[in-house]
Amino acid sequence: MKPLPDKILIVDDEIANRKLLAGIFRKEGCELIEAGDGVEAIKLTFQELPDLILLDIMMPEKDGYEVCSELKQDSRSADIPIIFLSAKTEKEDKIKGLELGGVDYVTKPFDRREVLARAKAQLKIRNLTKELILANKNLIIKQERIDEDLKAGGEIQRSLISINPPETENIDVVWRFMPCQKIGGDIFNILRLDKDHWAIYMLDVSGHGITSAMVAVSISQMLQPRVGFLPKKTIENPPYYKILTPAGVLDAMDKEYPIERFDKFFTISYCILNVKDGTLRYSNAGHPPPILLHRDGTLELLKEGGTIIGMGGVLPFEEGERKLHFGDKLFFYTDGIVEYQNADGLFYGEDRFFAELQRLKDNLISNIVDGIIESMMCFGNNTEPQDDISLLAVEFRGQT
Repeated sequence: MKPLPDKILIVDDEIANRKLLAGIFRKEGCELIEAGDGVEAIKLTFQELPDLILLDIMMPEKDGYEVCSELKQDSRSADIPIIFLSAKTEKEDKIKGLELGGVDYVTKPFDRREVLARAKAQLKIRNLTKELILANKNLIIKQERIDEDLKAGGEIQRSLISINPPETENIDVVWRFMPCQKIGGDIFNILRLDKDHWAIYMLDVSGHGITSAMVAVSISQMLQPRVGFLPKKTIENPPYYKILTPAGVLDAMDKEYPIERFDKFFTISYCILNVKDGTLRYSNAGHPPPILLHRDGTLELLKEGGTIIGMGGVLPFEEGERKLHFGDKLFFYTDGIVEYQNADGLFYGEDRFFAELQRLKDNLISNIVDGIIESMMCFGNNTEPQDDISLLAVEFRGQT
């Protein structure tokens, strides 16, 4: 589309001066508007919204200073550049014009080339300003759309980790999820594999935002219960399936999600809990180890595992096994908790996190989880989290 010509308002009570200026700028392809006094100048400014005003000072009704002052006080015309054209040559007159909001001051009799050069400079600035304002408006619109998409994406992600209460009285489950940018790279769940076995996982994809979240969603789909079994045809005897070990699951994901696939890696803790007898098998891939809080308040870190997912099997994933007893509690979390910072740049840290768990050990797990989040936010004076924060707690209520 061909750009519109620059629109210039010429204000002078002398017809000869107006015609002279109009002739100069008409040759440059500009659209010209003329006013013979200050009152008419203000009226035409609001009607036409010119790109530049060439303004005489000595005029009847309202002089140029009054016109400039009035236009600069109105939001509709405040940004329109004004060049004073006057026979007044005193320094104080020029300073007064600039102080009132004029962008330049040319004395009469003026040189055609000087007026043209100064006007072109101001029109260029004016056009660049309009382009910048338009670009900024477009950016705001785009950002609003992105924010809406992020909000919708965050709701979808939350729906994927809306854990349903397990269909067993042997475990209680509580969780909290706080993404730092409306949508994040953390995801976790607890899934029933068969009558007695439940899979529990917590993962953290590198980075934040849409890409990390979409990778997390992809991983969550792979971790649906059907992935935790070998195909039925490979097992000849009842129950015709075999639950994959935690190390086997991590190895499968390591092959499925090489770093080159999405330019992302992720860490994960994956466990299988037998809710009947309390047997827990687990393995970690570069993730903060799950915490086993015993009834007596002692803490144990379940560290066995290997490196991050995406390294292509450079090292095997080791497994650990523990026996849970009545009242034992498991805590899975992402590093957003221990790396949460206050305004002074201090970290919440593992020591504070572990001490708070021990202090709250005799409470219901819902109260423990809420207590941890409250303690963390109090430490940071409710500073916005710099990373996604996830916390999943499981209490074993089976065999004593």
